[in-house]
Amino acid sequence: MDTPVTGRSIIISNGRCGSTLLSDLIAEQPETLSAQEFFMCVAPWARSSEVLTGAAYWAVLSSPKAELTTLFRIALPPKEVRYPTTGRWADRMTELPRILAITLSKLTPDPDRLFDQLAERVPDFPTQSVCDHHRMFLDLLASVTGKRRWVERSGGSSHVAPYLLRAFPEAKVVYLTRDREATARSMSQHSSFQLIQLRVEFLGRCGLDPFRIEPGQSVPEDLKRYLPDRLTADLLRDRGQDLRRYLGLSAFLTSQAEQALTDLPPRHLHRMSYEDLVADPVGQLGLLARFLEFEDWEDWARRVAGRVVSPARSREVAAA
Repeated sequence: MDTPVTGRSIIISNGRCGSTLLSDLIAEQPETLSAQEFFMCVAPWARSSEVLTGAAYWAVLSSPKAELTTLFRIALPPKEVRYPTTGRWADRMTELPRILAITLSKLTPDPDRLFDQLAERVPDFPTQSVCDHHRMFLDLLASVTGKRRWVERSGGSSHVAPYLLRAFPEAKVVYLTRDREATARSMSQHSSFQLIQLRVEFLGRCGLDPFRIEPGQSVPEDLKRYLPDRLTADLLRDRGQDLRRYLGLSAFLTSQAEQALTDLPPRHLHRMSYEDLVADPVGQLGLLARFLEFEDWEDWARRVAGRVVSPARSREVAAA
């Protein structure tokens, strides 16, 4: 029998601010589903106001994501991808269903089996809005994995903050921030954010999304080499050399989140910063756990706090 879901929460952040670490720590709470990279795996379609059948909804979740396909093609997949080398799609990663790349693979060593379970049930969802499908899907995912609540976290979700706050007014919202220059530096070294910045620049320059070029639309000559079918690993890495690009991206994402929180203030909001988390892991995690209503909040905070390591210490450990 499916476990009834009693709590829904969303972590909003620019990405590269400790949000993956936070999701991994939350996954250690036995009654909580830590749903990672779900909303961004379906963006920008996630912001759609369409009404879809369950079958149409599953068709999207089980399809490849164009951005990931490009990163797999040029051999620069983000390190967050956890799909096993023994999996069904391991020899054809450019065709990997988007829901398998990170979200399901973070939950179980056999994500293909979980994918098959969902494939039997999601197409039977009723015809409803996209946001209702999302809520129903995350509830189902929590239930079939035996969890009582879910916490969704996607790196870069600041960009879809208006949609998330409007679509989930009842959800508890955690807003995680980090020093802008440190965030930008980390973004500049991460393939997914290099690609996000490229898309933002493309849109700013010519009003086109390079992943959604329609027939007949003209692309400026100097940008053609950045189209998905022409992009190379060297071209993408070279863009990471200019920190100004990522300072701009970080500022843009922050403005998106802050404006959304002003325009659509959530009923339940908890703000936290990466710097405070590193300085006082037990205290900050305890505050978070109480906000998320973990019954074992104190034990959980003390148990996982040792995994919070300062960036300087992380570099020392990596170099040792």
